[in-house]
Amino acid sequence: MVTQKENKIYFQEQLEQRILHGLACEWDIAQWALPKTYQGLMRRPLFSLKDMNHKWGHWAGAKREICLNRNLVFNHSWEAVREVLRHEIAHQLAEEVLGKYDEPPHGPTFQRACLLLQADPKASERYQPLDGRAESESSSPEDKIMVRVKKLMALAESRNQHEAESAMAKAHELLTRYNLDLLSHQSSRNFVTVFVGQPVLRHRREDYRLAHLLQDFYFIYCLWAASYVLEKGKLGRVLEISGTPENVKIAGYVHDFVWHFIRSQWRQYNQGKGLNRHRESDFAVGIVEGFRSKLQTKEQLKGKLNVERGLVKVEDPLLLAYAARRYPHIVKSSRRAASYDRTVLEDGRKIGKKLVISQGITETNQCPVRLIDKK
Repeated sequence: MVTQKENKIYFQEQLEQRILHGLACEWDIAQWALPKTYQGLMRRPLFSLKDMNHKWGHWAGAKREICLNRNLVFNHSWEAVREVLRHEIAHQLAEEVLGKYDEPPHGPTFQRACLLLQADPKASERYQPLDGRAESESSSPEDKIMVRVKKLMALAESRNQHEAESAMAKAHELLTRYNLDLLSHQSSRNFVTVFVGQPVLRHRREDYRLAHLLQDFYFIYCLWAASYVLEKGKLGRVLEISGTPENVKIAGYVHDFVWHFIRSQWRQYNQGKGLNRHRESDFAVGIVEGFRSKLQTKEQLKGKLNVERGLVKVEDPLLLAYAARRYPHIVKSSRRAASYDRTVLEDGRKIGKKLVISQGITETNQCPVRLIDKK
């Protein structure tokens, strides 16, 4: 008879094997992302997991092995794991390809390797993993504009239709003015990239529509990036968003809020109907498009800011340059138009037009959803 302890050991070993396979897949992705001059010059190393007290990862050149801390892979997001892995791959690249010689571990050659891999040179030792760092990298509590935005989103909880709509519109207006001011001064700024949602093997139509909405109205850059899906043991894709820490934080919150809103409204709408997942996508696309219509400005005057109803789409040249460096090999693809149920789509669009983003920006774990009835 197999004991409970033996079962636990077996499943632990199976999980570790899947994680190691994922690290190998992510290593392949990192090499593919290198400039063509360097692609194929590294050989895949060995991968291992160990209990380490003071390091998240380690590259052992003599053994050609990348080792990651078990605490990292078991207690942090895959996004954080990938960040540390890229750091260790940079050590391998510096040593095996760029010819690092007689330099400190994080010397000039390593820094160059990090640039080529879009790796974080600080992602080692007592470095705070990415999933625990979002709050500290965002705007400080003293940032007056962000404080006002948070207060306005709290006001958007009002049961009064006019007050809630007005608060959300005002919050959007502040965000637009804030970003246009940054653009007008062309001031240097820090950009970050984070996962939104989870890596999966296949995304639905509403996921793509929501990504377009975020990029069009929330001053961020979106890209579907290859990433390992740990639960399936295969490569899938995840939405990565890039921008200033403030904009990334807000866009991530809006994404989660809308996603939870869609799921809760679908449960109510489909009660007793028995509609399939294709109709669920119709309904979800309708909600996203309905919400988009709220964010559209009635009029966009050249050289002037018109924020009567929502945000103005603008492009940040510094953000585009950052994205070009991070994603040197972008492949564009098109999706085949799917058949849809017009009635379900329109029902979703009507509900989406009533959506009001409320609550504080940081409260992503509790996303209450609420409709403002328009009579």
